[in-house]
Amino acid sequence: MITTAHGRHAHLRRQLAGLRGGTRRADLHVLVAVDDPDVAAIGAAAGAEVVTCDGGTDGLPIGAARNAGARTALDRDADLLVFLDVDCIPGVQLLDRYTAAAATPEHRDALLCGPVTYLPPPGPAGYPATLESLVDSHPVRPAPGDGVVVDGSDYTLFWSLSFAVSAATWQRIGGFHPEYRGYGAEDTDFAQTAWAAGVPLRWVGGAHAFHQHHPVSDPPVEHLDDILRNAAVFHRRWGWWPMPGWLTAFEELGLIERASDGRPRRRST
Repeated sequence: MITTAHGRHAHLRRQLAGLRGGTRRADLHVLVAVDDPDVAAIGAAAGAEVVTCDGGTDGLPIGAARNAGARTALDRDADLLVFLDVDCIPGVQLLDRYTAAAATPEHRDALLCGPVTYLPPPGPAGYPATLESLVDSHPVRPAPGDGVVVDGSDYTLFWSLSFAVSAATWQRIGGFHPEYRGYGAEDTDFAQTAWAAGVPLRWVGGAHAFHQHHPVSDPPVEHLDDILRNAAVFHRRWGWWPMPGWLTAFEELGLIERASDGRPRRRST
């Protein structure tokens, strides 16, 4: 399994506890610490293989960090790469369900995605040890029954919170495009690259991940510059603008305007 982390130390500890409680243990957990020695220390104490990554000065290189984690896993002869964001606690069967899907001939070459539940803030005693009673999968994305795998056709629904690919499929896709930095669009680009390479998309029932609560803004105005920069990278590569809901919201708030060619930019004063 591969996790990339900068900060979110409590989230990381809960993820590690979730991994210990699963019905299947990861053969290898690669933890990529992006400019965070505390993440490295937490991972090392838990027995993870720690990779350090320079964060740079213009937004965290999340895609490049995931690529670094994948390289380490492949160097250790991993045949299935499972990516889980540091915000997420794995369900008890997450690794079992991804492994079973990848072992099936009709799914082994696919981009495998599990359902994600967004959790409320933890109570005074924290989250319960077993989270399956809280399953409330994101309503926009498929959530098949336990053990059921269904085809997907809308690659814009892919998100990198929780997914798995075989080593061969990862090489076929080529990893995340490293030009994206900071927040937004790197996972949409990854899915488009998979689509262009002819990699099928599958939704894996029972591979639940639970996204831990943290404050967010909607739209994410604190990431405005990252989103504009990454949207331009994506448009150059694919010819259409990603994150349309956020861009529309920024425009309605008067934060951005459209140039004559449709390019979003900060509103001039």
